[in-house]
Amino acid sequence: MIAVTRRLCGSMAAIAALSLTIVPSALAQAQTTTSSQEDQGARIILQKADEVRFPAQGFEVSVAIQTSQHGQVTEAREYKVLSKGNEDTIVMITAPASERGQIMLMKGRDLWVFLPDVSQPVRLSLAQRLTGQVANGDIARANFSGDYSPKLVGTEKIVDQTYYVLDLSAVDRWVTYQRVRLWVGQTNYWPHKADFFSLSGRLLKTCRYEGFKQIAGRMRPSRLVMSDALREEEQSVLDYSNMKLRDLPDKIFSKDYLKKLD
Repeated sequence: MIAVTRRLCGSMAAIAALSLTIVPSALAQAQTTTSSQEDQGARIILQKADEVRFPAQGFEVSVAIQTSQHGQVTEAREYKVLSKGNEDTIVMITAPASERGQIMLMKGRDLWVFLPDVSQPVRLSLAQRLTGQVANGDIARANFSGDYSPKLVGTEKIVDQTYYVLDLSAVDRWVTYQRVRLWVGQTNYWPHKADFFSLSGRLLKTCRYEGFKQIAGRMRPSRLVMSDALREEEQSVLDYSNMKLRDLPDKIFSKDYLKKLD
């Protein structure tokens, strides 16, 4: 009888030990699945916001940038942008006249500038200042989905609208900003605002997406207002106009082709 009891106790102990092994494993698997689903949800939100900001196919758009301090315009520039798939972009300076002829080429995250008086294109950083509060990457590469790993950190109600709040972590150190916090409309996926951070976590600047109207087949923001995080009176306003879809051949997005562009 004692032997039988010992065998039963041993079997129960083995089952208990097996259960303790299985339960944490199952919990870990469930947590991994939930985390994966959350990541996928965040990626979908970010992709939809990107699709609102700019067309996924080839397009052309004019961009006028005015930088001001304390309400006084200190700098004004104009650009023509040709972009395809948010990976290949050409940015041509059209004003001021003294800088006309300068062209930037982006291939993936590689960026060059072609200067009329220099025989070879010069390599640039996406994070480098273009004008005012605008970095090269702000105008040359607007591909949050390709540059950041998103995480949904919550929702926030602003006035009468609810927004997803995404934390975007840079996939490498070559992107424009190391971290972005982005607010996206819960019902329409319209980008509302963004905060841009440095590698150390310091808030560099903020951006508001404004002037939504029908552009190139859907509602898009026609104005971006970028403000210095410490000096809000210093800001750059980007006005987008004349956006139209274009069939852009791959061959134009090459260093050799830059000289052929007006």
